[in-house]
Amino acid sequence: MTYTRKIICPYDCPSSCGLLAETDGSRILKVKADPDHPVAAGLVCNKMQHYEESIHSDRRILTPLKRVGEKGEGNFTPISWDEAVAEITDRWKAILAEEGPDAILPVYFSGVMSVIQRRCGDAFFNRMGAVQVAKTLCSTAKGTGYASVMGKTGCLDPRELKDSDFFLIWGSNVKATRVHTMPVIARARKEGKRVVLVEACACDMADFCDEILLVNPGTDGALALAMMHVLAEEQLADEDFLRDHAEGYEAFKATLPQYTPEWAEGITGVPAAQIRQLAREYGAAKAPAILLGSGPSRHGNGGMTTRLIVILSAFTGAWGRPGGGYCGSNPGAGPYVDDVRVMRPDFRQRPGREVNINQLGEVLSEGVQKEATGSDASGEPVDSASAGVVKSLYVYGSNPASSVSDQAKVLRGLRRPDLFTVVHERFMTETARFADIILPATFSVEQTDCYNAYGYCTFGTAKKVLEPAGACKSNWDTFCLLAKAMGYEEEYFQRTEEEMLADLLDHPMPALAKISEADWQTLREGGTISTPFADHLDIRTESGKMMIVNEKLAEPMPRYIENHGGPEPLRLIVVPGFYTLNSIFLERDSLTDKRGTAKLILHPQAAAARDIADGDRVIAYNDLAEVEFEARVSELVAPGTVAVQGIYHTAETCAGTCGSPVSFGPGPLTSNALHHGRLSDIGAATTMNDNTVEVQRAR
Repeated sequence: MTYTRKIICPYDCPSSCGLLAETDGSRILKVKADPDHPVAAGLVCNKMQHYEESIHSDRRILTPLKRVGEKGEGNFTPISWDEAVAEITDRWKAILAEEGPDAILPVYFSGVMSVIQRRCGDAFFNRMGAVQVAKTLCSTAKGTGYASVMGKTGCLDPRELKDSDFFLIWGSNVKATRVHTMPVIARARKEGKRVVLVEACACDMADFCDEILLVNPGTDGALALAMMHVLAEEQLADEDFLRDHAEGYEAFKATLPQYTPEWAEGITGVPAAQIRQLAREYGAAKAPAILLGSGPSRHGNGGMTTRLIVILSAFTGAWGRPGGGYCGSNPGAGPYVDDVRVMRPDFRQRPGREVNINQLGEVLSEGVQKEATGSDASGEPVDSASAGVVKSLYVYGSNPASSVSDQAKVLRGLRRPDLFTVVHERFMTETARFADIILPATFSVEQTDCYNAYGYCTFGTAKKVLEPAGACKSNWDTFCLLAKAMGYEEEYFQRTEEEMLADLLDHPMPALAKISEADWQTLREGGTISTPFADHLDIRTESGKMMIVNEKLAEPMPRYIENHGGPEPLRLIVVPGFYTLNSIFLERDSLTDKRGTAKLILHPQAAAARDIADGDRVIAYNDLAEVEFEARVSELVAPGTVAVQGIYHTAETCAGTCGSPVSFGPGPLTSNALHHGRLSDIGAATTMNDNTVEVQRAR
């Protein structure tokens, strides 16, 4: 007998799609979109169409494993959970006694985007007093930039875009990352509405837009300023709206004369006439919407860039009309449940060291440097026990060996013989290959949780459908087991994940305070509810107005600032892939075969100058590393830009090597080896799109 259960996609996507899983109680037989889900409405991306292939993959890790070979070789032998837990906690107790809690570093990110399973590790490591990780790997500069203007004001839910009359898609590969917005765009064009794309790499979205502005990476702020220059100069700005709803407009307006389209052309590469025409079209629209992606924020000036684009979204008064304004940040419906009840910061007895995930390679390599030189960066002798060297790494919901900047340095640190690494994982990822102990992890259908959709006004719950395969355990069950072995006696660690979900629903936050009994029934049984869209003129800042000028920032007045850049002539960006997500789904040959090996997209001008033809093997290199790709020549990338789509297994790239500045030795690398660990202007976020390379044909 088979039956159908509601589940929710657990991965890093603004939708948190609702799905229907057909099961016989022991296996998932089929997955399809839930037609009743308020966002998915029967549409599911290609990645989740055969979720059952991942769940029941023969590549899945089903038992704890212990390393028997060299780190990175991937040689392991099965052990029991009792053996694994004993070894892990014995090592941790020894490290805590000898080195202190600052020597234990937990790392997680977006492998699961739910509330309980994603956040429960915080409670365990807060109780331990371990290192705290600043998780700013994705779009923190974007979120911080938005909040610096709008505070906690809710922006457009993508479902409101049906009322927009002009679409400015800015740095967003909607096809790959916002599939449920694609029908809205298609319908708008049929109705004669204009769709304009601002991108550094337009390969996926070109066919779905009426016009493309190819912009040099990291210069989007200059384009926004030039558009506002035209709007102010030609009296297309809604000055009454800006004076009533914003602070600092007059002072900001006084800075705009310098930001002419001609000035912006020299920076962005976009012709001045095209900038001026776009500004006029945008200013003439009644309800224009800017749909901003995260790519433009992944630069040294990413926070400022976001500020400028958000200010532009308000310049015509569009925020006061249905469908007008800005889409791409938090729509402001929550909070639904109290994350603090899961994360338990009250368990922490000491502040602890803080590490930024974007600089993980630097942190892990500290031990390498001190072991090799016996000194710190200044040359002074150090005692490693007092220098804060990380001696144990616990990784869950993340694959940092593949997905974090300065990959060569991360791998170098993972090879350290004195680094005790535990990885809770489902497949043999790059990071898992360096583990001392691997713990087998569950899929979302094998655990219970709740989900905030970070791009929509929805909230959902999903109950366990199957018992975990083999000896797999959820994050919740694993941390409760480790807590018991560590001697942590708090009642929190005695609960089940089902009890934790019940506790969250018993203590709802304001967004759930007024939902109907029918909605409560949906959440208790498993499913997703929709809550009202935000009032976009309820400006949730201290002053109740948009902060065009924000005196609390180091840069109160918005202006154009340059990004980090580099000495090499070509700007490197990484754009979303259509077939995979981050380093997830790489176990599915049906997906990875379609995208092929890693490609480097070059403009014909850059390719011709280097005697590179489409399909050639090429090497991209800078001061960090060199990585080999297959060349793809396209006019849909900005002339001085090269782009890589998605993250690949190291085996799917060619033989990339680390350059001499790192001294790691030969080995396969991905595009993340070419990214510095530098941080953004505000938000301390990744600058993965803010690097430069040179490219040559492979020998």
